[in-house]
Amino acid sequence: MPAKPTLLVISQVFPPDPTAVGQYMHDAATEMARRGWRVIVFTANRDYNDPSKKFPPRDRQDGVEIVRLPLSSLGKKTIAHRLVAQSMFLLQVVLRGFFISRLKCILVSTSPPMASIAALAIRLVRRASIKFWVMDLNPDQIVEMGKIEPTSLAARGFDALNRAILASADDVVALDRFMGQRLNRKRNIESKLTVLPPWPHFDSVETVAHADNPFRKRHALEGKFVVMYSGNHGRNTSVCTILDAAVRMQDRPELLFMFVGGGVGKRDVEATIERFKPTNVVSLPYQPFDQIKYSLSAADVHVVTMDDAMVGVIHPCKVYGAMALARPILFVGPDPSHVGDIMQGESVGWHVRQGDVEGAVATLDEMRKMSRDDLKSMGDRAAQVMNRKFRRSEMIETFGNVLARETPPSGREG
Repeated sequence: MPAKPTLLVISQVFPPDPTAVGQYMHDAATEMARRGWRVIVFTANRDYNDPSKKFPPRDRQDGVEIVRLPLSSLGKKTIAHRLVAQSMFLLQVVLRGFFISRLKCILVSTSPPMASIAALAIRLVRRASIKFWVMDLNPDQIVEMGKIEPTSLAARGFDALNRAILASADDVVALDRFMGQRLNRKRNIESKLTVLPPWPHFDSVETVAHADNPFRKRHALEGKFVVMYSGNHGRNTSVCTILDAAVRMQDRPELLFMFVGGGVGKRDVEATIERFKPTNVVSLPYQPFDQIKYSLSAADVHVVTMDDAMVGVIHPCKVYGAMALARPILFVGPDPSHVGDIMQGESVGWHVRQGDVEGAVATLDEMRKMSRDDLKSMGDRAAQVMNRKFRRSEMIETFGNVLARETPPSGREG
């Protein structure tokens, strides 16, 4: 019986760490183990958001071997903490990667941002193929945020690394066509580029009716039209347009804005509450995992945001969860964009531009006046789009095919 080929997965986060990147890596690793590969994951031994949580040094999940490395997660307190932890993680990955038996393939993403260094070093010695999964783009992100100049030494160095991994990878997976276009401008990768959005975390999502929802009862939401932003409030996903609209709409007593989650952008929510003391804005922390179905189902409309400069740099993953719940979406962001692509020709929500507060107010007035039946029909169409275009099992199978294939194909969309 021939020996199993080995896939090495490099990811600083992996379950039980709840970070989304880790969950996607878990799904990919599990698929390859199901196909008969030996799969080894190198990851950190502590939770990324809470490094006080420590995981066992070795584990096995769904046929996947997990090796958790020490000193690889020191929390997110400062950039220095992140850089030191990332460096320690990658050094250990390289040293251990040199000695993996029957190593055939390396799966690496942009999380952590410098992980491709480890993949390139291991490839140099072991000649294994590299599959590069691009989940966001740097230095593009920090350049667009104005943190560094595009001509700075840091930006040029990071782009040189990008070009090196794009040249060396046998396959490159981008999350949307705009990201693929940005990558292709860095280096021509048309012959080995696959565009494949991230799949839903669950095959089906349980939607809880308002009348049966304990979250709505606990927060006295009876008779309220709830507009919700839930999840990470990022630097590049500003909610300020919706916050400004909320302040102006305090005279609509049935309209309530809920901001659930955390992140640096949550400061804008807290600052608005502190300054204006709006009667129609509620801020809540991340909800326990087993309660998320209740909090997300409590919304009548889910807000998805993206700053204009971030098209092709980050991916608006939030849109999938909202649509899978059979809820309409209010997209605050640029067009063209990936969310714009999803919404085109599909009556699943509304779109306003960042900074267009007047447009947001008018749109919010339009949606709150809709009948419940019309609102439900719009949400049902959103769920149908998800079921038609973003089937979890099919998308994971497509990704597994990318990992398993021997030679790069001509460019295509998944």
